[in-house]
Amino acid sequence: MVLTWLRERIHLPRHLFDRRTARRDAAAGAVLGIESVPDGLASGLLAGVNPVAGLYGYLFGLAGGALFTGTAAMAIQGTGAMAIIVADVDLDAYDDPVRALATLSILTGVVMIVAGALRLGRLLRFVSKSVMTGFISAVGISIVLGQLDNFTGYDSQGSNRVTAALDLLLHLRGIDLASLVVGLTTVAGILVLQRTRLGATGLVVAVAAGSALAALLNALGSDTVALVADVAEVPGSLPLPVFPDLSATLDLLLPAAALAFVGLVQGAGVSAGFPNPDGTTRPSRDFIGQGAGNIASGLFRGVPVGGSMSATSLVVGAGARNRFALLVAAAVMAAVIVLFASVVELVAMPALAGLLIVVGVSTVKPAKLIAVGKTGPVPLTVMLTTLVLTLLMPLQYAVLVGVGLSVLLFVIGQSSRLVTRRLVMGADDRVIETNPPGSLGEREVVVLQPYGPIFFATASSLRSQMPDLTPASRRSVVILRLRGADDAGATLLEVLGTYAAGLGDLGSRLVIVTDNERLVRQLQTDDTLGSAGSVYQGTAVIWEATRKAYEDAVTWVAQDDEESGDQERPSAGRTYRDPHEGDWPPDQMAL
Repeated sequence: MVLTWLRERIHLPRHLFDRRTARRDAAAGAVLGIESVPDGLASGLLAGVNPVAGLYGYLFGLAGGALFTGTAAMAIQGTGAMAIIVADVDLDAYDDPVRALATLSILTGVVMIVAGALRLGRLLRFVSKSVMTGFISAVGISIVLGQLDNFTGYDSQGSNRVTAALDLLLHLRGIDLASLVVGLTTVAGILVLQRTRLGATGLVVAVAAGSALAALLNALGSDTVALVADVAEVPGSLPLPVFPDLSATLDLLLPAAALAFVGLVQGAGVSAGFPNPDGTTRPSRDFIGQGAGNIASGLFRGVPVGGSMSATSLVVGAGARNRFALLVAAAVMAAVIVLFASVVELVAMPALAGLLIVVGVSTVKPAKLIAVGKTGPVPLTVMLTTLVLTLLMPLQYAVLVGVGLSVLLFVIGQSSRLVTRRLVMGADDRVIETNPPGSLGEREVVVLQPYGPIFFATASSLRSQMPDLTPASRRSVVILRLRGADDAGATLLEVLGTYAAGLGDLGSRLVIVTDNERLVRQLQTDDTLGSAGSVYQGTAVIWEATRKAYEDAVTWVAQDDEESGDQERPSAGRTYRDPHEGDWPPDQMAL
């Protein structure tokens, strides 16, 4: 009864458990749960907060997200890009960093849920590949640079990760050899063991081996290798809820929006890569699931989370067939935290840093960088700009710049796609496409068809592709066919009005043929085309209104100046609606 009520109100998934696949799901969940312990600690370390907050984020993000996502296999955990954004927020500057982190996670969840409720998943396609390639590559580099201190045991100085790395290079003698050996051993172990039958579990074994080596080196007298216990206490219990700091809401809203954007983009990749068994994807529903995971994580002191490609790949590869596997993974993590807290505290910080460095290096895809670079100078410039800015400035601002570059690239790309062709009407009802004339002649009828998007950025392109007006352009008609155009916009209306005025000064006319009533109203507002223009509204029959406008134009152009008399400049703004009304007969010349 309760589950039925919940499903009706909040649309809980119908199948959280399937007896036929329960054994596989439990085994896959156990693998993900064990692997998530060192991964969660590393996520907290990367975010610059208590590493235990990474554990809590992974645990409660998995549990909360599994109940609401539209993609059954999607694992909601921390991601490198989101952790880098959190690290740039400087939560230590707040009076209560724990509550500030909770506020950030909850705000991120709220933004995600709003995006899902408004079905904004379709907007992600406007983020260009150039921006995302530069952004993800820079995140991978940032992950590596940000872990060099923990990896080498050197406390570098610098205003950002790049300058801190340069400081390390200038002070190589400050490297702690024991920490470096532990880090290198962990990296080597991960690279070797992941290629064995252990697979992803090899990551856990490698971190454990690195931590064992750290314990041995410290016991032999080095005592310089930092452990989790040196930076945080892992309580042998699950956390109590913490409520957000409402006074920090405005300050944290921008980074929360950046976190939501990054998480949703990465989650969309998970949805596309791991569709449901029936082949469907529900990106907007996944937004809501990721938002629920963030709210659960925030309430229980965890880091912001999102759809994780690596965790989803792991649990699916381990045999998961149902979202029950994600709940098992969360339960395994909870058991580790409660029963083995003292063991978790012995994990070596250089070992976690080695894990993150492997993740960061694998994030950078040279083949993708080269592929984008080959597409042209504009995508290459956008990609490099995004990459450099992401390295040098706080990531939440770099995300906004990246979105702005995506919009700019989209506008530039759309404006360059507009091509205008001349349509020559043949006597045998054939229509021949050719290039528009460079200039408009005398007593000439020119029919133009723009192909491509019609909006403010293409207005100047359209004008440049229309015939130039010269003193010889007298008693001619330019017919512009805008079939399919939805909204002219102020810029395009101004261009059309100016062109119509130029034609009117030469005793010529501009005719607009469109099938959109809204565009007709726009053109008639304030007499946009003036006394030298007319609008023909198209019908469901293709070419019917255009042919009628062409026939009327030919008839009008053929009239002698003396015969036309005072009617050479007829009344303007006439709208053609019915092709059988006989609009514009030769004796009236009404256009």
